[in-house]
Amino acid sequence: MQDSRALLPEPVRRVGAWCAVLLLAAGVVYVGILLCAELRTAIVPVLLALLGSALLGPFHRRLVKARVNRSIAAAVTCVAVVAVVGGAVYIVVAALIDTGDQIIASLRDAAEDLADHFGAAGTSLDDLASNARELLTKFGGTAASGVISGVSVVGETIAMAVLALLLVFFFLRDSDRVAGALRSMAPQGTADTVEAMARRAFEAVQGFMRGTTFIAFIDSLCITVGLLILDVPGAVGLGALVFVGAYIPYLGAFISGAVAVLVALADRGFVIALWALGIVLAVQVLEGHVLQPLIQSRTVQMHPAVVMVTITAGASVAGVLGMLLAVPLTAAAFGVVHELRTRYGTS
Repeated sequence: MQDSRALLPEPVRRVGAWCAVLLLAAGVVYVGILLCAELRTAIVPVLLALLGSALLGPFHRRLVKARVNRSIAAAVTCVAVVAVVGGAVYIVVAALIDTGDQIIASLRDAAEDLADHFGAAGTSLDDLASNARELLTKFGGTAASGVISGVSVVGETIAMAVLALLLVFFFLRDSDRVAGALRSMAPQGTADTVEAMARRAFEAVQGFMRGTTFIAFIDSLCITVGLLILDVPGAVGLGALVFVGAYIPYLGAFISGAVAVLVALADRGFVIALWALGIVLAVQVLEGHVLQPLIQSRTVQMHPAVVMVTITAGASVAGVLGMLLAVPLTAAAFGVVHELRTRYGTS
């Protein structure tokens, strides 16, 4: 029976309560984002280490099952990661160095053709070059300060990468103690729920990382082979770009594919560029209709609109790094929500 002394009707009070809850949750999220931005040097390595542990966990567990000491197994896993990543970077850099002059010359030829057909008076490459030299002379101090800032950014990035690698070692070595630590910190009576949510979130991230890595490898391999057949310069480097871009769903594939098509257009002409575009589109169709449903069918599925909003939000918060981390973190959140619905949801 409705209380006649209430100042507001029951529906209005319900709406007000929900608004208060949403505002409180939004405030907590906003403060959390600000704290993460301020402590990014410490937060980012932890997140990267969690992603790396999710990807490398099966390899570490196989070593442990083979009766290798957990510390030695974690160290071997980290060394293997450094070797693989270092080798891949060396291959990509060597390929770009070998074909860099050819790519630049091809792009310059394409720019000259565009200038001949569409350029107006005073916009030739020579004019642009003289203007560029004048700007460099005028803003030399700004460029120097930019170089110093870039060096500091590189140093910070190297420090975070080293810290993330060390955290991967500790996360892998002590992974068998995580469940006990979570249960000891959970409030009384919620240990099972906290452990289940943590397991579901980690499984979602693990499935996303493993599936995305395998799909990225297939995409980059197919596109690299296609570009090599078409004799496009820098095919290996472009394939590596496709591999990295695959970790940013939809947007990464579009950008890396567009770069490959532009390089083909600059060096090999319009017909070869159309063939390169066909290869990129065929690989994307293969990924969207075969690989994604087949490989990631057991991981958290998110609507494409949710993925795009998540990527946009991640980019606005932390740039490219935010785009890379946004989707796996959202997958973890979806895993937690799914576990809560399984436990407490009603039909």
